[in-house]
Amino acid sequence: EIVIGTAQDLSGPIVALSKPAVNGMRMRVDEINEVGGIHGRKLKLVVEDHGYDPKKAVLAAQKMIQKDKIFAALGSIGTPTAMAAMPLYLEKNVAHLFPLSGARQMYDPLHKLKYSLAAPYFDQMRAALKRLVKEKGLKNVCTLYQDDDFGAEVKDGGEAALKDLGMKYTEVTTYKRGSTDFSSQVQKMRGAGCDAVVMGTIIRETIGTIATARKLGWHPEFIGTTASYFDIIHKLGGPAMNGFYSGCTINYPYADDPSKNVRDWFQRYKEKYKEDPTVLSVYGYQIVTLAAAGMEKAGPSLNPATLAKGIDGLTFPRDMFGGDEQSFRPNKHLGSNRAKLCQIVDGRWRSLTDFITDL
Repeated sequence: EIVIGTAQDLSGPIVALSKPAVNGMRMRVDEINEVGGIHGRKLKLVVEDHGYDPKKAVLAAQKMIQKDKIFAALGSIGTPTAMAAMPLYLEKNVAHLFPLSGARQMYDPLHKLKYSLAAPYFDQMRAALKRLVKEKGLKNVCTLYQDDDFGAEVKDGGEAALKDLGMKYTEVTTYKRGSTDFSSQVQKMRGAGCDAVVMGTIIRETIGTIATARKLGWHPEFIGTTASYFDIIHKLGGPAMNGFYSGCTINYPYADDPSKNVRDWFQRYKEKYKEDPTVLSVYGYQIVTLAAAGMEKAGPSLNPATLAKGIDGLTFPRDMFGGDEQSFRPNKHLGSNRAKLCQIVDGRWRSLTDFITDL
């Protein structure tokens, strides 16, 4: 067997993201094993819960390294949790592959065993906000962001976009991870006359902030990143979420997708797990696909060095989900830094642009 591990939130605030991500990973693992595995070796996926707690993420990493003897850690979810655990994996020569985080630290500084496929939150927001400001003629942009590594990445990306446009934030406000009341932040931004808000938020913070604003009759443009590009936003938040923008890296999968390949994949997933896939299901599926390709290319003598060499020569074309081309080289461990601009329209995510290149 080739033992791979993933640290997920199965009991905390983003469990709704981790569950489909794990299902997508398992689906692809099963497909690979059904056709003989990788050079005759089956993949075994170990899943550990960290509850979106950095301390628990460290414990999960220690358990998978010491007890499960994982060869690689795939799809670690959450910026603060991945940041806490990644050094342990790398210290033990365990590859940290394609985490579910858009933080630049997932690939920078360069390390022979860390790779990312996620367009950085910084680049997503820089590109998407510039496009939105130009198209909407926005004058007063503010930001609300989680007071940690993740939130800072989003805030900084928006700041870079505004600097490119000769602008600055009109108001800057934060919240602590786990907060549920955003009324003071909303009042502060409303009082500053913001006509757009850069959102360094995930699920409940996105919903809570926008819902509070709507109740006050305040209707600026809200824009987030792939950290809030989920169907649960409009499923839980309802019609108030219509109009919310986000950076995105794939088209949202729906049962009536224009692509027959996606429709067929959607149905296979639904038959297997008795529920509709989400964008996280796609991410999980993509992560295992890329990791397996690197292992396959590494050859029968699979070890950390041959894995790195295998991934370093990979180039994947755009996929059926609309994902960008992913390419990796010895000095380039980020597959793509490009994002699209998406929006919730009538309770569904729509891709408004192709990949934005005007950085």
